[in-house]
Amino acid sequence: MKFLTFDQIKAQLRLDDQQAEDEHDLLVLYGEAAEDAVLNICNRTITDIYEQYGTVPKTLVQAGLMLVAQSYQHREPASPQNLSAVPYTFDLLLKPYMRLTTSSATNNNNEYGRHCNL
Repeated sequence: MKFLTFDQIKAQLRLDDQQAEDEHDLLVLYGEAAEDAVLNICNRTITDIYEQYGTVPKTLVQAGLMLVAQSYQHREPASPQNLSAVPYTFDLLLKPYMRLTTSSATNNNNEYGRHCNL
């Protein structure tokens, strides 16, 4: 994982050592997916975050942990019967770190930059 730790995930989900070990691979998958989602939503790379802030801001870590918890608690795809959104707090944590546009040198997939509407 890039910035979340297994111990942070275990604490966020309130798992004991045995529960965490039993689901280790799944929790790592959720952690990596959450990190990727946070970075993608912010339109940043982990290198960019470290260059600008020197560390990963705690708010981004918190947002990642919220996504892990959401994935862990709601393991099936959303449908009208079980629709569950990540709380608005998630948006508030990420917005200060979002880049709404990037140069084509850093984002070759979208020459016009990314526009976020959260």
